[in-house]
Amino acid sequence: MELQNKTAFITGGASGLGLATAKKFVAAGANVMLYDLNGEMLQQVAAEIGQQAAWYAGDVADELAVGEAIAVAREKFGTIHINVNCAGIGGAARTVGKNGPMPLEKFEHIVRVNLIGTFNVLRLCAEVMQVNEPTTEDGERGVIINVASIAAFDGQTGQAGYAASKGGIVAMTLPIARDLSKRGIRVMTVAPGVFETPLLASAPDQIRDPLIAITQFPKRLGHPDEFADQAAHIVTCAYLNGETIRLDAGIRMPAL
Repeated sequence: MELQNKTAFITGGASGLGLATAKKFVAAGANVMLYDLNGEMLQQVAAEIGQQAAWYAGDVADELAVGEAIAVAREKFGTIHINVNCAGIGGAARTVGKNGPMPLEKFEHIVRVNLIGTFNVLRLCAEVMQVNEPTTEDGERGVIINVASIAAFDGQTGQAGYAASKGGIVAMTLPIARDLSKRGIRVMTVAPGVFETPLLASAPDQIRDPLIAITQFPKRLGHPDEFADQAAHIVTCAYLNGETIRLDAGIRMPAL
């Protein structure tokens, strides 16, 4: 699928990987529907992009809010061809710590946002995609790109909730690709390593340097533009489906 004249619904679109992807897609001629909790930042980003952008502030796990955002996108751009799910949260806590077991509500919240939120958005976007006119000779109608993490494979101490939520995204990639194959919709997942997102950009050297040290090559944090390049490639490479791509410069996280 070419990006020109297509519409992408991007969660986490106000900053980081989502924002970089939105800018990449717009530069290639796509429209973007930006969805995030931060309405003020969304409004600012959409104003910078111009007529090729619309926005809606809401929770990815809120069925009604996502549905309303999709309605806004369809009203302005006609339909949705691409869904990129960058929204997510962290949260570290040991299963049992000095103050007792990890609060169940903390675990539930991480899974709700990262895993349930991702599934909520993609299923509602797929409902729209399935009635699109085919965009290729193969009959492609849509592309879904989910964002997991290397924590799905190398979860560190204190990352039970985060690793479970991202591991769930990896695990559901193939069955959802199979579910949607007859509807002409591809499903891929990207598992980023350590990227130069707003959280790490402000982190002290004692946090950043050890991460860079265990990265193989190149010896640095990933750039959001590199994630955006990967997302654009997935959209345009029609034979990518049902798989997870580690985008991590060869890093393998230690236990601690």
